[in-house]
Amino acid sequence: MTDDLLSYRREFPILENTTYMISHSLGAMPRTVYDKLRSYADMWATRGIRAWAEGWWSMPVTTGNQLASLIGAGAGEVVMHQNVSVAVSLLLSALDYKSPRNRILYCDADFPTVIYVLESQRKRGADVVCIPSPDGLEVPLQALVDAIDERTLVVALSYVFFKNSEKIDIERVVRKAHDAGAYVLLDVYQATGVVPIDVKKWDIDFLVGGSVKWLCGGPGAGYLYVNPFLYQKLEPAVTGWMAHEHPFAFETGPIKFAADSTRFLHGSPQIPALYAAEAGYEIINRIGVAKIREKSLRQTDLIFRLCDQSGYKTQTPREPERRGGTVVVDIPNGDAVLKEMTARNILADYRPGAGIRISPHFYTLDSEIETTFAAIHDILKTKAHEKHLEKRGSLY
Repeated sequence: MTDDLLSYRREFPILENTTYMISHSLGAMPRTVYDKLRSYADMWATRGIRAWAEGWWSMPVTTGNQLASLIGAGAGEVVMHQNVSVAVSLLLSALDYKSPRNRILYCDADFPTVIYVLESQRKRGADVVCIPSPDGLEVPLQALVDAIDERTLVVALSYVFFKNSEKIDIERVVRKAHDAGAYVLLDVYQATGVVPIDVKKWDIDFLVGGSVKWLCGGPGAGYLYVNPFLYQKLEPAVTGWMAHEHPFAFETGPIKFAADSTRFLHGSPQIPALYAAEAGYEIINRIGVAKIREKSLRQTDLIFRLCDQSGYKTQTPREPERRGGTVVVDIPNGDAVLKEMTARNILADYRPGAGIRISPHFYTLDSEIETTFAAIHDILKTKAHEKHLEKRGSLY
């Protein structure tokens, strides 16, 4: 079939010699990153201290604008951070954990770094409640929604969960939370760039994510969206001079927060990472997430068919509306199989209790998916034969 998105393969050097099925963990690097980082170095080398006034200082917002278009946010409404841990810490530091509305709800299927930050709020008076997954994989969404009441301050959860790529009905969560007077903190790390997102339509309070995965933006470029209606209500305790209304006045004493989204910044920004991240954002914006999602659903359907043909168990929901861009395949000795796949230059990853995570992206060939499964089948066959010979040899 004709696949116009394959014209972008030439933009990613690693695809020339690697079967890349790991965009859920680290997206392939765009070739233009070389140019972006050269621009950064040239700016520093030739403009020196003037570089701050000529673009560097505003990059947490201008780079955020490229990201904003991918999540349905407006210009100036997304600010860049080093990572999700920093962004979540900053957000939660702006909340007051006074009883009776001091409860934070989350589920234990979520990514650990967010859980650690949520749990740390106990020291500040938060009543942190974990909703357990029945098997460590399934998202206990009904139990989470049922737990939301007038004591709830924040409901924190991912849009697509990292272990099994389950995508949740976020609008349902937001309706229940807002009816109860609670905020929703949504982590879209495993979604942005492969699944459409609309913060305005969903009426999201807080959104966080990073660029390492589907955005092909590399490490060090997290992002934060706060609903503009909440700006004047929130004053983070985790802060710094970039959040001041007049940072170059160098005023001492308590901070006077900026009126816009920059009140949710802190110290000096991570400029090189922002240069690099823009390369991926530009490509994703050029293609459009809707087209990427269409291809993703088709290729993940192909993965399911290949799993069924081979009798491999899958851990990812099969309904299109309930899955992200990854299919988790639970096969015998998955960790050992993955090591052999890596030796064959087929890159995926393995998560204990889940399986091998396989993620095609807009640059993936259908034949690469077929090659991946042919390799898995061959590795399992070879290992079974080796085990047979080992058992047979022990009889003599």
